[in-house]
Amino acid sequence: MNKIKNHLVIIDPQNDFCDLPDNYCPDRAGDKTRPALPVAGAHADMLRVAALIRQAGAALTDISVTLDSHQHLDIAHPTFWMGGDGSPVSPFTAIAASDVRAGTYVPKQADALPRVLDYLDALEKAGRYTHMVWPVHCEIGTWGHNVHDDVRMAYNAWEEARLGIVSKVVKGTNPWTEHYSAIKAEVPDPDDADTQLNAGFLARLKQADRIYITGEAASHCVKATTEHIVENFGSAEVGKLLIVTDCMSAVPGFESQYDAFLDDMRGRGARLATSAEVIAELNAA
Repeated sequence: MNKIKNHLVIIDPQNDFCDLPDNYCPDRAGDKTRPALPVAGAHADMLRVAALIRQAGAALTDISVTLDSHQHLDIAHPTFWMGGDGSPVSPFTAIAASDVRAGTYVPKQADALPRVLDYLDALEKAGRYTHMVWPVHCEIGTWGHNVHDDVRMAYNAWEEARLGIVSKVVKGTNPWTEHYSAIKAEVPDPDDADTQLNAGFLARLKQADRIYITGEAASHCVKATTEHIVENFGSAEVGKLLIVTDCMSAVPGFESQYDAFLDDMRGRGARLATSAEVIAELNAA
C-alpha cells in the first residue's frame, strides 16, 4: 500500500460554475436549465479532474470537495440590493462602502444598513476583494449546486474501490458575508462558527504529504482557499501544495488576479503542474 498521503482538493466543482454543453443541462418544459455563473474553460477543467481521479486514484489517500452553498437572499446576490431610486442592481456590479453611504446602492432591508456598512468596511480594510454582486448561484437544493457529473462519477468509483468517503466541505450558507475560501469567510461572523476558521479541514490537510489543488474559480475560490491554507501552514508545509493549473480557470476579467496568485504561491514554495504531470507523479510513487 502506498505510504505517501496524497490529498486531492476539488474546490467548488459545481454545475453553476461550469460552461456546460447542452447535453449536460437538464430540460424543463422544453427549456434548458443553464449554469448561473459559468467560467469559460471550467467544463474541460472538470473533465481533466475526473480523468486524474480515474487514472491515478489508486495513489490518492484522501479527496475533499468544497461546496459553495448559498441562500437565495445573500449579500452577494442581486436579490439583496436595490439602487437608491429603487431600481434593480445587476449582476457583476461592484459595491463599495462609499457607494452605500452615498445612497447609490442600498440593501432592500432598510434596517440592515448598519450591518452592511460594517461588513463592507471590514472587507475593504482586509484589502483582498471588492464586494461583487454575482448572479444568484449555487443556491442550496438546486441543480446548479450539484457537483459536475463526471467529477461525481469519478470520485464515486474511487469511494467504492477504496471503501472510503469523499469529504464534503460546505461554505457560504451565511447570507451576510462572502465566503470564497473553504477555510474561513472573508469577514467571519463572530456569532456563526461556520464562517470562522475551519480547523478540522486544516488538520486533515496537514496530515497529508502532498496536497493537489483543483477547482473553480481560479481567480476567487481557489485563490482564497489556497491563500488561507498557506496562511495557516508553517513555511515548511507550503511545499506540500501543488496547484494543478489545467484543472482551474479564472472568472473572465479577473485573469490578472489569477496570474498574480500563481506568482505569489510559486514564490512561497508551492509547486505548479499540469494534470498529466500529476498523474505521472502519482503513478510513479
